[in-house]
Amino acid sequence: MTISHHTPKNLFAPIGPYSHFSQVGNFIQISGTPGVNPKTGEMAGADAYSQSKQILLNFEHMLQMVNADLTNILHIHVFLKNVEDFAEMNRAYAEIFQEHYPARTVIVVADLPKAGALMTMNATAVTSK
Repeated sequence: MTISHHTPKNLFAPIGPYSHFSQVGNFIQISGTPGVNPKTGEMAGADAYSQSKQILLNFEHMLQMVNADLTNILHIHVFLKNVEDFAEMNRAYAEIFQEHYPARTVIVVADLPKAGALMTMNATAVTSK
């Protein structure tokens, strides 16, 4: 089986030596992703709602590269810096996913490597191919 690694050119550059996502067969693993707006290279906003929404839009963009979408996501890990941001993260999450809610784990962490990031998320997805 061949493993492919993807870093979309029209997304922001990773802040370390890794790819945005990897795929083997129909299995996709998306790296920890902060809420960076790919058009500006900056955080989508200073609030949890804006950053959550941008992360999920970035996931959608990555999945489109392999003919998948958000309904292909099985599980998301959310790493929050502040548990107080849980409600706003949930608000954005519910708006983006609407009815398809993948399994999810939320963990509160001490810090994140991306300056200004209130959270990061990673995801596991499968395609039908």
